This record gives sequence, C-alpha cells and structure tokens, in this order.
Amino acid sequence: MTYRHFLDLGDAGGNALAAMIHDAIERKEARRDWPKGQTDADAPLAGRVLAMVFEKNSTRTRVSFDIAIRQLGGTPLILDSGTSQLGRGETVADTARVLGRMADAIMVRTDDHAKVEEMARYAGVPVINGLTDRSHPCQIVADLLTIVEHGKSLPGLKLAWLGDCNNVMNSLVEAAGLLKFDMAIGTPQGYVPDPLYIDAARAAGSAITVTHDAAQAAQDADVVVTDTWISMGQEHAEQKLAELAPFQVDARLMAKAKPDAKFLHCLPAHVGEEVTEDVFEGPQSVVFDEAENRIHAQKSVLLWCFGMLAAATP
Repeated sequence: MTYRHFLDLGDAGGNALAAMIHDAIERKEARRDWPKGQTDADAPLAGRVLAMVFEKNSTRTRVSFDIAIRQLGGTPLILDSGTSQLGRGETVADTARVLGRMADAIMVRTDDHAKVEEMARYAGVPVINGLTDRSHPCQIVADLLTIVEHGKSLPGLKLAWLGDCNNVMNSLVEAAGLLKFDMAIGTPQGYVPDPLYIDAARAAGSAITVTHDAAQAAQDADVVVTDTWISMGQEHAEQKLAELAPFQVDARLMAKAKPDAKFLHCLPAHVGEEVTEDVFEGPQSVVFDEAENRIHAQKSVLLWCFGMLAAATP
C-alpha cells in the first residue's frame, strides 16, 4: 500500500497543501445540504479503518476525524488513555505494530511529539498527528481552508498571531513558509517562538516578525489569530494571564487590521481572556466556519496520506 505520514505540514509541502484545500472545497460543495452521515458519492476510503488514539481530551479533532472517515466510506475506531495501553503497559512501538496490523491508518492526539514519530516508524500504515506539544498541522489545514473560503489568497497574505507561543502558532509559521505568506507574532517579553519553525519559514522567503507590541503585530493584517492562553494542568496561570493581557484581541486591536480582516480561533475559547465577546461573536469572526472545516480538511489529509490526492500549484 502506498502511504504517507502527516506529522507536520512539511511532510506534505506547499503544493500538496494547496491540493488539500482545493479538494476540501470541492468535496464540501458537492455534499451541500446532505445529511452529515451520508457517504460521499465516490466513497474513496470504503473498507478502510481509521484507529484514533486520544491521550488528550478532544472535541473537534475527535468528531471531525470520526465524521471524515465515515463520509469517505471508512470506519472509525476510537481508543483513549483510559482504555488503551499506549506508553504505559505497552510501548509505543508495539502499539504501533499492533494497530498497523488491525487498522489502515492511525491518528494520534498526544502530548509528546516523539510519540507520533515513533508510531510512524513502526506502524506500517499512515500516521497522522492530531495534536502534539510541538505542532497541530490538521488544525492549520482547516484554518487555511477557511481563509481561502473567505476570499483571501494565501501568497502575500499577512497573518497576525497574538498571545502565547504554542503548537498552533508553530504550525502556522510552517504554513507561512510553505505557502508564501507573512506573519507577525505579537507576544510578551520572555515568550520565544520555536526557532526551528521561524528559521525554516524565513529561509523559504516568508517575512516572520516577532514583536512585543500587540498593535504593531495586528497592523494591516488580513487575518488575526489567537488561542487559549492557559492549557490544562499549566501552573502559574495568574502570572501568565497578567503577562498576556495586553495581547487580548479586542475591537481596538481588530481596528488595526484591515477593514475586511477575519478573526480565527481554533477553540475552545476563553472569552474575556484571549478575546473579547464582541470580537468572538462579531461579523469578522469565522471561528465556527473554521470548526466545521475541520471535517473537510481531515478528509483531504486522509486522502493525501493514502496517496489519493495529487499535488497542485499553490
């Protein structure tokens, strides 16, 4: 079986990402007003089983991959930390080899990026990163799809990121390098973006700027993006909230962006912390289009992993 892993956006490259976006738009339009559980007309993954391993809680990733594989004609199989042995009673390598014998692809949502890398080494089937501490590539495919759907061209785009430096930001920076758009990162003093992603995007020709001035980051942006500031289990939350408070996306900050700028957030949102209610619920917010697009993006990722998606020109 021809297969590919999707652990980071760079595993696919810019042309393949463009193909995913194009395919997602076409498939989404083709099933407009259909029941969510109805299989796509071509059922390209009929008979395939997707094993989904969740070591971290999930709403959008769980539901979107479940619906995605069903719409493509396949079957989902869900394992969580309470009912599987991954990394506890059994090694990641052994779990990978077992699941690879029983399923056609594996999606893993976990803490340590090394786990998905080890899974990919031993599985013998496509392995997809559903989220790790380092990156969140599936989320970014949905984000890019949403941006394009709302009439914005990716090459030459200016995207502003406000707040913490995290896995979602890393993948957005990687996307900037692959699809030739620029990115301004507004983050407090002492918060340092991962140089692995920053250096690669700059080497690819994207202008990636880091500033400690939120207004400067948002200035003339086509898209403004933020994420929750406090992850589950993080300590020193009060200090972190105080440091990030000047980077809250509010109406004043959105006014610095272009008049037709869009607001994105991968959810769940803590309204009143990283974003104000008037922005989150306002006309520039496309966060629920973005959430729905996780399904369509996941479908295209799966097809690419099975070698069923040709590359396209970005």
